[in-house]
Amino acid sequence: MAKLYFRYGAMNSGKTTGLLQTAYNYEERDQKVVLIKAGIDTKGDDTVVSRLGVARKVDLLVSPEDDVRLLVRRLALGERAADPAAAARQGVDCVLVDEAQFLTPEQVDQLMELVLVDDLPVLAYGIRTDFRTVSFPGSRRLMEVAHSLEELKTICRCGRKAIFNARKVGDHFVFDGAQIAIDGADVTYESLCGKCYLEAGGSLSATA
Repeated sequence: MAKLYFRYGAMNSGKTTGLLQTAYNYEERDQKVVLIKAGIDTKGDDTVVSRLGVARKVDLLVSPEDDVRLLVRRLALGERAADPAAAARQGVDCVLVDEAQFLTPEQVDQLMELVLVDDLPVLAYGIRTDFRTVSFPGSRRLMEVAHSLEELKTICRCGRKAIFNARKVGDHFVFDGAQIAIDGADVTYESLCGKCYLEAGGSLSATA
């Protein structure tokens, strides 16, 4: 029976590396994967890139308005398919999702329908909370409905397990602002344990 997996961790815990390794494992056995990425993540545009330098173009770049299940079905059957609602299994063996926290709760439910109705395994990779320790809507829904939850671990600067994602502008930590700010030239993130997060100025009384 197919399952929905949510593999989560703080930033720099190897999520994208794990996703690309999973894709390689499937394709090494002549099975087809569909790689999905939320379009709101503009870093790399239509490509996912691991910290190790491995990169791969995605098959579907989705916006919040997209029906993910319908897009996967159409891709599985090809443009000539008269009935996009036919079983997705016809042309796909696994769906992989990068930056799953950026999906809407409705899109997570659509992934679950791919699993339950189309018998298609889905592996979603992402982070649980933002820089204020507040859940992303997509991650919250995945925590609620996924069959399997797996934490991917990384370490804080102090050597403890990192669980929070602290935002930095320049050399300074910031704890106010929009939930989504893609890391780049001005904004970066550092994975911290709870103790270091509080010492940096963070709070555990943040609200969504």
